[in-house]
Amino acid sequence: MEPKVRHGRREARSLWVLYDPSLNQYAGSAGEWGTPWPGLAQVCRVERWRTPWRRGQQVGETKVEVSYYITSAPPERAQAWELLRWVRNHWGIENQVHWIRDVDWDEDRSQVRTGAAPQVLAACRNLAQSLLRRQRCGNIAAALRTNAGRPSRAVQLVLTGGVT
Repeated sequence: MEPKVRHGRREARSLWVLYDPSLNQYAGSAGEWGTPWPGLAQVCRVERWRTPWRRGQQVGETKVEVSYYITSAPPERAQAWELLRWVRNHWGIENQVHWIRDVDWDEDRSQVRTGAAPQVLAACRNLAQSLLRRQRCGNIAAALRTNAGRPSRAVQLVLTGGVT
């Protein structure tokens, strides 16, 4: 795969897939040999190479990261290139949702810890984020600041369900 330069780094990825039903059925969930893992079809290994890149030149050392994945999708449904796309899409979703929760909402430092309050607060944050996305807000942090300074606009957003 030809590396691409994006976001100040040069990246390349490779994926290896093991599809051997007779072998995969004995991969145990805790690593024990002989304990069947129901539904396991393929085991994947993804290697990522990242090199800091600026003005057409390498500016740091290349770092290699290896991750392993499992799937119940057989090769007829998910070939190697599709699995790699699924992995990339999964992390795109993770980064999009959790980065906002970690940075904009500062959820990790929340002091709310008793009863159902953490789940209720998380649901409220998810609702607010979804409403802002329905309005096609490109910058959630800026939209949060705008609505914090204009409570009537925030109420309008909730009452209309984000549809204008």
